[in-house]
Amino acid sequence: MNGNHILLGIVVLAVMLVTLGWRYSALKKAPLPAWGWAGLAIILLAELLLFLRVHWACVFFTPIVWTGYLLFADSLVCSVKGSSRIADSLPGFLGLACWSVPLWLIFEAYNLRLRNWTYVGLPENPLLRGLGYAWSFATIWPAIFETADLLSALGLTGPGKTPAGFVIRPSRHLTALVLGLACLIFPLLAPSGLRGYLFGAVWVGFVLLLDPINHSWGGRSLLRDFELGETNRLIPSFAPDWCVESCGSSGTTGHAPSGYMSSRCGKIGRCLKCPRRDILALLPSGWNAG
Repeated sequence: MNGNHILLGIVVLAVMLVTLGWRYSALKKAPLPAWGWAGLAIILLAELLLFLRVHWACVFFTPIVWTGYLLFADSLVCSVKGSSRIADSLPGFLGLACWSVPLWLIFEAYNLRLRNWTYVGLPENPLLRGLGYAWSFATIWPAIFETADLLSALGLTGPGKTPAGFVIRPSRHLTALVLGLACLIFPLLAPSGLRGYLFGAVWVGFVLLLDPINHSWGGRSLLRDFELGETNRLIPSFAPDWCVESCGSSGTTGHAPSGYMSSRCGKIGRCLKCPRRDILALLPSGWNAG
């Protein structure tokens, strides 16, 4: 990735931070909790150690920074709303982190076939490598949910209330389920030259498959939101991955000219390579986070 892409990432991140900071200052009801300052300190310290090329910080940079982000984002939500996932139920938050590992392994399994991203510069020690994987994967779902909570707390939601009164027929639910299954199966069967472009279909497939099930079980569902005319969860449902990817990509330099995202520390660091062709695949993955 060339200097223009790095600059674009920094600009996007700066605009996002200014917007969030402006909204936070207007809505803040209480001081930032202690764990928020700890999270901010973790992020800044990790960036300093990365700049100094401290080996262990380069290797575990991703999970360290995302751990700090989780603490900081949660504290912002608590400061605005008076409640948050960590403040209300630390065991529940830790449980979400634990579930995040096997949930992300589902997509890692898909990636074995689709080969959409690769990890490079991993520790040679299998125990350290496993620790890095587990720690990193444990931050994914909490980061999506915490970002959705933060956007909701700051009022960065959809258009709000729209006319209600229509009911989505059960046959439409069945259609969504069938389409979801097709989106989950087709990428696995597609020709090798096409598979790498189809990871977005996997994200969409899980949305189409799971949201009707949530609706039928009486759980949180965007289908029910549409029926009730509630659209204030649209942005928190879609935006989390874009936000966290903006933070992650803008924090790296030394990108390869092929457009793959990699760590500033090159072969020393833990790196994720993700083709630009799959950027749109990030959009649906936060659907049920709101």
